[in-house]
Amino acid sequence: MAKIQAAIIGTGYIASFHARAIRGAENVELVAVCDANLRSAQSFASNWKVPFVSESLNALLAQRRIDSVHILTPPDQHYPLALSALRSGSHVFLEKPMCTSTAEADDLVTAAAANSLKLGVNHNFLYSAAYERLRAAVQSGKLGPIDHLSITHFYELPQIRFGPYESWMLRDPGNAFLEVGPHLLSALLDLVGTPQKLSVEADHAVTLPNGATVFRRWRIHGDVNQTAVDINVDFGVGFPQRTISVRGKNGTAFLDFDANTCTIDRLTPYSFDLDRYSRSRTQAHQILSQARSTLADYLLTTLKLRYRGGPYQASFYDSVQSFYQSVRTENSLDRRIDGAKGREVIDLCRHVIDAAGLPAARQLPHRASSSIAVKPTVLVFGGTGFIGRELIRQLLAANYNVRAVIHRSGAVLDEFDSEHLEVVRADMGSSADLKSLMAGIEFVFHLARAQANRWDDYLKNDVEPTRLIAEACLTANVKRLVYTGTIASFYTGAKAGTITDQTPLDPKIGRRDYYSRAKAFSESLLLEMHRKQNLPVVILRPGIVIGPFGTPYHWGVGMWTAESICQVWGDGKHKLPFVLVEDVASALVQSIRKPDIEGRTYNLVDLPMLSAQDYLAELQSQTGSKLDVRYPSILTFYTIDLVKWLIKVIVRHPDRARVPSYRDWESRTHKAVFDCALARTELCWKPASDKQRLIKSGIVRALQTWQTGR
Repeated sequence: MAKIQAAIIGTGYIASFHARAIRGAENVELVAVCDANLRSAQSFASNWKVPFVSESLNALLAQRRIDSVHILTPPDQHYPLALSALRSGSHVFLEKPMCTSTAEADDLVTAAAANSLKLGVNHNFLYSAAYERLRAAVQSGKLGPIDHLSITHFYELPQIRFGPYESWMLRDPGNAFLEVGPHLLSALLDLVGTPQKLSVEADHAVTLPNGATVFRRWRIHGDVNQTAVDINVDFGVGFPQRTISVRGKNGTAFLDFDANTCTIDRLTPYSFDLDRYSRSRTQAHQILSQARSTLADYLLTTLKLRYRGGPYQASFYDSVQSFYQSVRTENSLDRRIDGAKGREVIDLCRHVIDAAGLPAARQLPHRASSSIAVKPTVLVFGGTGFIGRELIRQLLAANYNVRAVIHRSGAVLDEFDSEHLEVVRADMGSSADLKSLMAGIEFVFHLARAQANRWDDYLKNDVEPTRLIAEACLTANVKRLVYTGTIASFYTGAKAGTITDQTPLDPKIGRRDYYSRAKAFSESLLLEMHRKQNLPVVILRPGIVIGPFGTPYHWGVGMWTAESICQVWGDGKHKLPFVLVEDVASALVQSIRKPDIEGRTYNLVDLPMLSAQDYLAELQSQTGSKLDVRYPSILTFYTIDLVKWLIKVIVRHPDRARVPSYRDWESRTHKAVFDCALARTELCWKPASDKQRLIKSGIVRALQTWQTGR
């Protein structure tokens, strides 16, 4: 039997889960990937060794035999893409939500049936081990007739705070529920059926920076025959909780998706006191047994002795396997992922949204590409980031005409609404785009950074674009290129002593973390181009930057495994090299005003005022909650990293070449003392140098913007 030729459409975060599941499916081969962003598709194809890449589904279908298509794009693109694939003769597997309306779902179900093709929808939560246990208990009658079903989804939707604000999910007040609701309503339909009546209340409205409205809390009540149904959703900040509780006449079941556990509780024939003891012990045994199984899956997957992965990956794996088993055998799809079930889910989602009585979507401003009447003279890469936004704010306040380059989302720049700001979508890895961007530009700020996990990706997506930007600056004869490095590229451990602007970067940078290493490589490249080609570059290296729109849970202080748990680098007693974001931005502005500083490097660190212990104590005071603060030794961090590396070597992980370094971990303590006298004198830089101002802006305001997004 010829292998099923599969393609992935959309190479975002979720694509890797589908790729792993496809690779594990019997007689299926991943032969193509497609994304409107061709560079993203090419990078994904390279990582997964997929032979064919396209930026158009229609072009892909015209050039290759594709038996099945996984559509992982934003939901508003599902319908046209799925319809094209079905009409071309390909089976289709859609990420939830299936599409955005019942009418679209009806069309897809009809097209699949007309062409005798499989149409699946990935309701992967229904394939988790914990849910399978719950489902079996309900369907077997073990719990008796079900009289109450409660579903809780208390899980932050980070896009509400961080964007991208123009994404489909936030475009309409009901879209956030349409994005998340299928997880919940698919379980409801699977366990007890369709509600006969619904009451819905959506509140805790949030107005986003671009003027859109989203509702963080949803409360849904209904009845399915004799079963009462309650669904509670909260997209706000807080302890994550995704659970299902089922009460039957003979027992109860409680599922915790995040813990991957499902406990069954039934009465015993013992007396009350013994019954209580026996039931508590039985539930404890169930939790312990399932926890051990989940841990074993993780360890075996890490050692490459099992392919299924952790609970979340395993649910994807089983969902995809179920789809392809049906394709191979020509049997009906499992009801949980069948297109007809997907249609029911969308229809119920729409009923919930309609019952909530939400306001109509507003017509929002669109800044994907905007021009201005005046000619920009300042170009900013990375303007949507933490430091970049403040830089643009100060440049506009100083009456500069600015061109900001965005890669995907530029909605955070809508707040400026200035006739002196031009927003342009471009690829800083494209020489043609860079040439166009440089027209009329005198000063260039490069604050952009790559999101990468491997060194090769840092070279390709961080260091190489920096070289291209520098070459474009030379060709366009710009007056100055300002690059932001980082003090993390220094060795800043206990033996570092005092670091000045003339101190060389860590001579052993090749053993350091990839981010610090990439920044150092870019600095070296730019300074060499200054020496050999007179590149007019100035390099600024900010310290631990804090302030509004930055995270108060800063990894410069310690390792945050949650907003309530911090493992401090070292003992936390020495003063850390903090600096306010507004002070970094002011130094950046000054760096294009001062003459004859080409080839200089400046460190941007304020006076030492707060230790990690001071910072965390203030953070606790402002939040009103107790943090779990721990002080493991640097040796502990290093040892754990070493063990992970040994496992990577054993399993021949692609990232095994980076050998852990104690020096790298020790540098995170930041015990060095920074002397930034040169920046203060040559740039006339005047940072806060005031403890109360540092606390007010760096912690209090940072916490406010972190919690509200504004």
